[in-house]
Amino acid sequence: MADANKIPAAEHSAAGIVEVMHEVAKSNVPQGTMIGIVTNPPPLLVVHCNDIDITHEQIYCNDYWLVGHDRTAKGHIISATQNRAGGGGYAEYASHNHDIHNDYTDTIIMTDTLEVGDLVSVTPITGQTEQMYLIGQKVVRL
Repeated sequence: MADANKIPAAEHSAAGIVEVMHEVAKSNVPQGTMIGIVTNPPPLLVVHCNDIDITHEQIYCNDYWLVGHDRTAKGHIISATQNRAGGGGYAEYASHNHDIHNDYTDTIIMTDTLEVGDLVSVTPITGQTEQMYLIGQKVVRL
């Protein structure tokens, strides 16, 4: 049985303090999606959230938010041009249209990105050795 009057060793006391600090820190880690505000745009993105600045080194985000991100679309168009009147009074140039029945593939290069003042969703990522955050979509308050 331990002596109630014996003072614990310094290393035992320090370990206990560290354990308490660790538990306090764990209990204060945000656990859900929050709202942050962009204070610096990509590529060196900074988002201010919960009184801290989250820097680009701590961020995962959708590549959609990077300027120059491209999107490819493909499909099939069935339509017709609008009627147009021809010139010169000849019958072959009378009002006519052209059928459209074509496959297409198109690449769109996005130029929009997050800007200073934009509100974004911020979700802490758990299970990492360092604190990382997922910056989701741009949001607005209705």
